[in-house]
Amino acid sequence: MSAELSILLLNAVIIVIAYVSVYPKLAGKNINKVALFDFVASGLAIFIVANKYWGTAIHFDFLMFELNWFWFTLLSYSILEIPVAIWYFRTTLNKR
Repeated sequence: MSAELSILLLNAVIIVIAYVSVYPKLAGKNINKVALFDFVASGLAIFIVANKYWGTAIHFDFLMFELNWFWFTLLSYSILEIPVAIWYFRTTLNKR
């Protein structure tokens, strides 16, 4: 498995667990709490990837750019999270 794919899978797993299990129980409709917990979740992803790639000279391919582990993790996490966050807020805010 490539390094890029392993980071993408890690990000996807963290996002799914966060939005399906953690956020509904701990944050609900409170956008500020979701933002705080999301900051922690993305920090967890960066921490896990940092444990493996900190200090290495490995570059990751992101579309047409080469990025280090930090920026690849952060940008891929953000891109994967946007549709899930939109779904979460549409579903959560429409419930009465």
